[in-house]
This record gives sequence, C-alpha cells and structure tokens, in this order.
Amino acid sequence: MKFRLLVIVLILPVMVFAGDGANLASYIDPFIGTGGHGHTFPGPTLPFGMVQLGPDTRLTGWDGCSVYHFSDSIVYGFSHTHLSGTGVGDYGDILLMPVTGTPLLENGYPDRPDEGYGSRFDKTDEQASAGYYRTVLRDYDIEVELTATSRTGLHRYDFPSSKPAHVIIDLEHRDHLLDVGLHVVDDCTVVGFRRSEGWARDQLVHFRAVFSRPFTASKLIPGAGELSDQNSKAVLSFGDQGGEVMVQVAISAVDPAGARQNLEAEWVDFDFEATRNAAHQAWAEALSPFEVTGASADDLTVMATALYHSFLAPNLFSDVDGRYRGLDLTSHQTSERKQYTVFSLWDTYRATHPLFTLVQRERTRDFVNTALSHFQQGGRLPVWELAANETDCMIGYHSVSFIADAWLKGIGGFDAELALAAMLDSARRDHFGLQAYRRDGFIAVDEEPESVSKTLEYAYDDACIGRLAQALGHEYIAAEFGKRAQSWRHLYDPVSRCFRPRRNGQWLKPYDPRQVDFHHTEANGWQYRFAAPQHMRQHVELLGGDDGFSAVLDSLFTLNSETTGRHQPDITGRMGQYAHGNEPSHHMAWLYHFAGSPEKSAARIERILEEFYLPQPDGLIGNEDCGQMSSWYVLAAYGLYDVAPTSGQWLIIPPRHQEMSMTFEDGKVFTTRREGTGQVERVTFNGQTLERSWLSHAEVTGGGELVFELGAGTGWGQAEEYRPGTEPLVEPILSGPWAEAASDRFDDRLEVTLLVAEPGAKIFWTDRKRLDPRKGDPYLGPITLTATTNLRFVAVKGDRVSPVVTARFNAMPHGWQLDISSTANLQYTAGGPDALIDGRRGPDNWRTGNWHGYEGQDFVAVLDLGEPTIVKTAGASFLQDMRSWIFMPTKLVVEVSHDGENFTEAGRVGHDVPDREEGIFKRDLTVELNGEPIRALRFRAKNYGPMPEWHLGAGGPG
Repeated sequence: MKFRLLVIVLILPVMVFAGDGANLASYIDPFIGTGGHGHTFPGPTLPFGMVQLGPDTRLTGWDGCSVYHFSDSIVYGFSHTHLSGTGVGDYGDILLMPVTGTPLLENGYPDRPDEGYGSRFDKTDEQASAGYYRTVLRDYDIEVELTATSRTGLHRYDFPSSKPAHVIIDLEHRDHLLDVGLHVVDDCTVVGFRRSEGWARDQLVHFRAVFSRPFTASKLIPGAGELSDQNSKAVLSFGDQGGEVMVQVAISAVDPAGARQNLEAEWVDFDFEATRNAAHQAWAEALSPFEVTGASADDLTVMATALYHSFLAPNLFSDVDGRYRGLDLTSHQTSERKQYTVFSLWDTYRATHPLFTLVQRERTRDFVNTALSHFQQGGRLPVWELAANETDCMIGYHSVSFIADAWLKGIGGFDAELALAAMLDSARRDHFGLQAYRRDGFIAVDEEPESVSKTLEYAYDDACIGRLAQALGHEYIAAEFGKRAQSWRHLYDPVSRCFRPRRNGQWLKPYDPRQVDFHHTEANGWQYRFAAPQHMRQHVELLGGDDGFSAVLDSLFTLNSETTGRHQPDITGRMGQYAHGNEPSHHMAWLYHFAGSPEKSAARIERILEEFYLPQPDGLIGNEDCGQMSSWYVLAAYGLYDVAPTSGQWLIIPPRHQEMSMTFEDGKVFTTRREGTGQVERVTFNGQTLERSWLSHAEVTGGGELVFELGAGTGWGQAEEYRPGTEPLVEPILSGPWAEAASDRFDDRLEVTLLVAEPGAKIFWTDRKRLDPRKGDPYLGPITLTATTNLRFVAVKGDRVSPVVTARFNAMPHGWQLDISSTANLQYTAGGPDALIDGRRGPDNWRTGNWHGYEGQDFVAVLDLGEPTIVKTAGASFLQDMRSWIFMPTKLVVEVSHDGENFTEAGRVGHDVPDREEGIFKRDLTVELNGEPIRALRFRAKNYGPMPEWHLGAGGPG
C-alpha cells in the first residue's frame, strides 16, 4: 500500500494543463540560463523589445557576456541593454545605480572606497518573472524593482529614511567610450547619449530619463582623457526623507528627439503595477499560441522559458516615428514596418528562424526587410549584426537561409528579386575564403582558417540560393548554385569518411576528427561530420547506406567525449562527440530519419530534452545564443525539426507531452498527440494514415491533428519513399582528386601518388605553369620528383570535370638539420621543423597553420649546417596578433658554434612592435655575424610572458 500511495503522489502533479498563454507565461523563469555558461540575463523586457532592463553583476569575462551571472553577489547598477546568451559581450548601456550616503563615482564595492559604488545583494531577495525583476541592495538598504515597455525601462527604488538618497547615472560603464554627453533638463529630467566601441565598433544610444519626484541637487562629472570636457556621469540627490523614487528611461539609436518621442508614446505616468501587468500580458499574448497537456510544472517552466528566450531577439531598433540608425550610421525612416537589430544568424538560422516561420510570420517579414535594408544601406546582408554594426562574427552568409526559407514557406511582403540580388552579392565576394571556394570548389587549409566549416556552410547557403532562384524562375542561377551546393563532396575523404581538411593538394596529416583546431568553427571533425544537411540522402549513400550511416551516427553519440587540440569552451553538452551546447551539432540527432530509423532519432532527442534543459540557473547546457538553444527545445518538444531550412520538410517524432498545440496567426491550429507508450505503431494526420516521417510546411501551417499511436512498433518511416530528403538541383559533381606523398619537402627525390574518389574517373596532370591540366599527361602511376615542383592535376569522367588541384613539393636547398628543444602547440607545427628552413614565408593569416607557435615557453632551437659555412646574417621571422594572445618575443639571442657543441653569443636583438597595438605585425629579427665559418647556430626567442592586466586574457600564457 505504501508503494501504491507513493505512485499516486508522484503522478498527480504531472497532470498539469497549460490551456492558455496567461497560464503558460506564469511559468517563465528568467533565471534559467543565467548560471553555468548560458549567458542569459534575468531583467524585464518585452517580446523582441528595444529595452532589456536588468542588473549588471559582471563587468568582464566570457561568462559576463550578458553583464550578469547568477553566481555573483555584487550588483554594479541597472542598465538598459543586455544580450541574451551570446558568446561575445557588449551592451550594458545607460547604467543607473541608487545609493545612500556619500556617493562614490566608480564601479565596485562600497566597503572598499577605491573600488566604488557597487552593492552586495542576496539571492533570497532576488525575484524575476516575465516583465519584472526585484532585488535589495544590502549595503544601502534599497529595494529595487524593474519593469519595462517596448522602448523604455521603469525603475522603482524604495530608499530608507534618514540617509541621503542618490541616483548615479554612469555612461562610462562597460565598453570604451568614443563620445558622451549628459545634461540636466530640469529637476526631474536628464538626457544624454553614449557612443561606444566594443563588439559593435560604433554603437550609439541616446536616452531620456524622467523621475517621479524632483532631485534636490545634481552634480555632473566630466569624462576622462579626451572626453574630459564632456559629462559622462551624474549624481542626482533626493534628500534624506527616504521613500519611493521612480524613473522611466527611454532609449533611441537615432537622436534625443527619438528618445523623447519614445518616452512620450510609452509614458506610463509612474504606474508601476499597471506597467508590470502590461509587460506580463505582452508575454502572455506571445505565448498564447502554445498549449501543452500532460506536462509537469517543471516541464512547463522549461517550455515557457524556452519560448521566452526564443522571443527576446532580434530586438526592436526603430523609434515610434519609424526612424532608425542604418548600417551607414545615418538616420533612415520606415513607416510600414519595424526595424530590428541583433541577428545572431550562424546560430539562429538553424531553429529560431524556422520557428518564426510558424508563429512569427508577420515579424519575419520585418526581419527580412531589415536584412535587405542592411544590403541597401551598408552594402551587405547581415552576418552577425549588432546595433547597426556588422561584427562579421562567425562564418557563412546565413541571411540567405532565413530569407529564402521565408519566401519558400509563403511569407511574402518583401522584394524577392532584391533578396536574390543581395544573396548573390554575399556569395560572390572575395573575402573569408570565398575566392578560393569559387575557384577550387572548396577552401584549403592554406587559403583560409576554419576551411572545413566555411566550405560546408557556404555549400548549405548556396543550396538556399539555388532553391530560391529556381522558385523565381532563374534556372541559370539555380544551376550555378545547385553545383556550388555540392561543394561538400570535395572535402569528403573516402578513407576516414569524414569531411577532412585539405592542405597543399593533399589531405591534412595527421588527422584526428576529435581534434579541435582552426580548421573548424568552434568544433572538431566529428561535430562537422554530418554538415551537408541539404543533401543528406547522398551523404547516407557515401557512408555505406542505411546501416553504415546509422553505425557512424551511433558512434557520434557513443564515443568517448574527450576532445583533443585546443580548448574551446563552447563545446559543451556532450554525448560522445555530439555537443548540444554548440550549434553545429543541433541537427544531428534527427538524421536517423534519413536512414529510415526515425525511432532512433526520437530516442536520442528525448534524452537531450531530458538531460540538457533543466528548470534551474545552469539549466542550459551551453550559450543560449539569442534563442537558438531554446528554439531547438520548443521544436523538438513538439516533435518537429527542419534539418535544412528551405527544404520545406518538417521531420516529425512523437511530441514530448501528451498533447501539444500551436495556433498560427491566421487562426489555424496544429496539434500533435501521443497515445499509449512504446514504439510507433501507426501515425495519422487529419485522420489519414501517414507513412512519411515528415510533413510539408504547408501541411503543418494548414493546421490539423498529428497523432502517434504507440505500442509494439511497426517500422514506421523505414521505406525509402517515406523518408525526408531533397535531390540536388543538378547532376552530381566530380569531386577533386588529391595527392599523397611522404612529405611536402624532400632532399633527393620524392614519389607522389594521385588519387580520385569516384571509380572510373581519369586524372591528368602537368608541372608546366601555363598548360591546362586536362591537356597534360594521363596519370599512370607514381610521379618521381627531383626538384621543387608545382603539380596541377584534374579528374575527368565523361563530360564532368573536377576542379584543378595544385600541390607544391619543395626540394630542400641544403642538408641542414634543425633540432627544436621547445614543444610547438599542436595547432601550429607547420608540418614539422623543416618548415622553418625551407625558404618559404608564413602568410599574414597565421590561422592557416603555416607558422610555428610556442605557448608559455621560450623558443630554443639548434641549426646544424652539416659543415663549417660562412654565414653573414642569422635570425628568424616572427608574427604578432595581440588580440589572439600572440606576441613578439621580448628578444632574440643568436649563438654560434664552430664545432657543433660549444656555443658563444653572437648578438641579440629586440623589435619595435607595441604590445598594445591591434593588428597583424611581422618582423625579421636578425643578427649580423663576423663572417667566420661556423658549424651550428642556436636561436633563443624569449617568450613575452603571461598576458598583462589590460589584456582580455590577463594572466594566461602568450
């Protein structure tokens, strides 16, 4: 009886019904993601609001990207802009801080006056809900409450009596000031602006703040340095009677008039409770399309908060009069739509924007038109746009994904021909490896860092362009980009069966798919092993069909989760080598559908939902990334995922809860339900048996009921014709051949073998500079080289021709031997010691791997010349990139030896490169010798040492 009673107690709470948005919104917990590495913030904001008001508790560091971390115990003030879940920090603009006593003027802790005005706060006093935040400043005994409208923040401070009450406005807070201004209009009103440089290189925020009661005194404080004649801080005093002080603050990226009009339009007359209720109601309406039956309170909290995080960004960027700051940093006007900012597209194209095509269709039109305005005013579609600044953070041109997906899913209201022109502009530029990608069909390690990831993601983007071009009737463009979309084939290595880096016409050696390196973007070879979602059926074939593909996919989830190579903090949430904490893995658990095993997809996804999304501050397994982590949860919980946006196919599995519905903007309702337990026995859609493991977008948005009848299982979705997947727009391309050799460098002779993946393809080669390789010699067997040679070779099969591949093999000009006693970082070996004496220079772009790098240690090497030799000058070439922790040595010491054993110093030399200067610097550090014959030289380059305090990586090795 005790056991039966316990079962009843456990089961009753899980039968919670969230039948309306108001109920679901009440489950939102803004603290989820504020701990661990979620990088979210807990303060009040409205759906897609311009203002993100909240506490600032962490001023620097990777886990301070949102200016808040749940583990902190000191609050430095309350600012009006915050980023949600990013991996780079910015914002924290227009900081207000209520204090008592004698006000200090710097951020910091009040018990140590040299550090400033921050205050301790306790977690027991901290509260947050949709549109509301509260805490108590312990060192000042001030209760702080915050709420917001779309473009304004509303503060309520309760000061203690008998203590002088002040509010500090600090415009120096957070990133580097470029310009600033602060002005007292009257005894209730302050206006100002800050123009700053951070992740966004030129961010502008104007504000207007109106207080609920007059300040009795005000003090303006000039800025430092070049801004010493401009006010950057203010102290406003309110007497010592205590009580309530409220302030409503509006912001604008345009000008003071914009801030004033935003305040007037959203003026709340200091009715805090009404404003708080209105903010909650805004979230209730945003979540009202979603209904969940059969979920526990914890599950509802996770679901509601995932929706909340999904709807935080992009952020409103136009004022109430329609004006906004464009990418040309001038004012523009729009009347028929709203302008937005914060486009984290490398993340959000995968799940967030597809979710928006279901439930934010009107807003998606504005997002697309915002992106097109970037092209018209700034010359480019956004990559990672922030406050009218293109940061160029991350890779690809994923604007094309969400724009093309919107059009192909029936979301109009924008100029599709302009959109296609903008996409072509992105794809035909000559930066970030695109020139090599267009020329060769792939990017080699020698050409560009992150070459594997860039090749694969460009290919996906090109598939999106091809599909849009085809839909618009541009068959020539569709064919061009249908071919480019298959570029992933050039990096498929049939031996390792991975997408493998190519270097100097060969596969990179050695190769470990677990290694995190600069050939991938925040990932390793495993996490990019399935990165051809646009042609997943063809990938299944290359991996050996259903069984082979499933076996490799199984390995992804079951291998040891340790990685090798450099540390990458984003690679979190691991199951084997799958890393749910970062975006390259997000589609992988769904890929069993393509091998006819949707049940295995469902099992993997259920575990991810269960283990990596928890109702607690560290409940997100990685950076939230402006909604992507949460949008994945929402779609997966509904049993929906669009693996390759623009495919028009939503993969399906049973929903996480008993019944889940979403209502679309046109009133149609999509409901998915599970009946029973176990494996899928039968699936029906609108009462008809569904054999497919996917639904079209039109089927989903047309509304209806998707029912999964569970039981013993019947092999649903196994048949080939019922699987998802789309065919390439053109015939399969012929992948590029490759060379194999013992080394890129040789002394006497070297044998080079040429290979191609496709059976029956022939290879032609030449070492003549101007001869078309197709007219060269047919490859019949290994080629023997005796001198430095540039080989160019091509594969031909029928009328298909591969890209021309080039490999250079260097005959060493001498018999020298270099013995390096230091240990090179595994990322920076340039192929071995001979790279330092082969006569070839490393490029400016050190990420291509053609430099030696020595971390936290001196470089010490002995060069044996083999016999006494007259040497006039000895030295080495060095590179500095301060922002990447790479510094010039403090000095180079050159020693010489006549017998190869005993050394004497011949000279030492420094350099003229400032350590705080940004940019790439290369210097030859050389010592003049006296002309005597010497047998050997020893080089000692002194490491710069730990990063200084002013550096982002303070204390770390250089």
